[in-house]
Amino acid sequence: MYTFSSKLKTFSFVLMAIGLLGIGYGFLSAPKNIQEVEALLAADSHGGHGSESAHEAASSEHASAEAKHDVKADSEHKEHLEHVFHQLSNKPWSALYVACIFFMLLSLGTLAFYAIQQVAQAGWSPVLFRVMQGITAYLPVGSVIFFIILVLCGLHFNHLFIWLDPEVVKHDELIQTKSGFLNFPFWIVRAAVFLTGWNLYRYFSRKNCLAQDESNDNSFYKKNFNYSAGFLVFFIVTESIMSWDWIMSIDPHWFSTLFGWYVFASFFVSGITMICMVTLYLKSRGYLEHVNTSHVHDLAKFMFGISVFWTYLWFSQFMLIWYANIPEEITYFITRIQVYNLPFFGAVVMNFLFPVLILINTDFKRITWVLVMAGIVILLGHYVDFFNMIMPGTVGGSWFIGVPEIASVLFFLGLFIFVVFSALTKAPLLAKRNPFIEESKHFHY
Repeated sequence: MYTFSSKLKTFSFVLMAIGLLGIGYGFLSAPKNIQEVEALLAADSHGGHGSESAHEAASSEHASAEAKHDVKADSEHKEHLEHVFHQLSNKPWSALYVACIFFMLLSLGTLAFYAIQQVAQAGWSPVLFRVMQGITAYLPVGSVIFFIILVLCGLHFNHLFIWLDPEVVKHDELIQTKSGFLNFPFWIVRAAVFLTGWNLYRYFSRKNCLAQDESNDNSFYKKNFNYSAGFLVFFIVTESIMSWDWIMSIDPHWFSTLFGWYVFASFFVSGITMICMVTLYLKSRGYLEHVNTSHVHDLAKFMFGISVFWTYLWFSQFMLIWYANIPEEITYFITRIQVYNLPFFGAVVMNFLFPVLILINTDFKRITWVLVMAGIVILLGHYVDFFNMIMPGTVGGSWFIGVPEIASVLFFLGLFIFVVFSALTKAPLLAKRNPFIEESKHFHY
């Protein structure tokens, strides 16, 4: 049985405490009204370089607008101030949203990988099943927090989804045509169905896996096989709709038929990477005695392969839209290339060039410190990927990876560590009665 070390538990609490303080600071420091925004912009335009970079970005945008329209009407000025106010007030909400959805989907990616192993009747992976189940234990916690954030969006605590604002919809014919799908009651019901379905599979698959350990036959294993097959059908449909609902609808004028696959590749490789990282940690603490370098090598191959798959989807989506050059589509990438240049292309380096150059070497796939380094870069890179998908539509040019963003990551990382490693203490780390467990124990190549 695994024992949650007091040092790691304390570390998780420290991360959560620091994260909560930073999140609170982000909300308290956000402007409360248009007058505060005007004062901030005025201070920045007169050389206030000590202000937060997000305010500087908004200030430069404001200054360039004033230079072009020296005699613009007062109503236009107020409209611009309101726009900047919404961007800056969205900043702490957006930071919270990005970190929350990233860690929740990371655990969902692990759950999908676990279901695939069950349906494929894979012989190499059963010694890792408890690790996967430990990571997916975060899914219920992350789902509850995420659902609360969605409800707060619908109650107009923020402006993350502009189609939730009746005033915006009233003056936007394109959003009106999508109102049959993009309306709060239908949207929140879909979210409840998706989250409930995923968590039900997680609950029953773990329950059956534990029951299999005490069983005299393979009946619970067969149940898990059937549940996993049904879940994967449910998952592939709901994952696509989820990506439209929770990410793509932030930019409701834009759409991509590849987007569901693109989001899937991002959180799927993140989930596999986390399996590898947790496995290496447990091995370093003397657990998982049946996990050998061949198991780790296979996890590294998946990290490598899905990183290439993510890059294929990134390039395909970008290339097709760039080549077609349709104004309604290219605005999505123009914003990211011009305003988010560093994180946009930085994500490609972190999620493709770095893992491919490191993990293409067979020997490196078995070296712990190399995999830890590659894993950290991949996880950070896919956080940046989610940042790129969400932030341009919520904060526009007023972006910056500052206190709210870092604090949100620290809070959810601390919560993730606490939940996952607490779950690992609840059951033996070996699924001893799995029909393929002996094959998995002796897996070598």
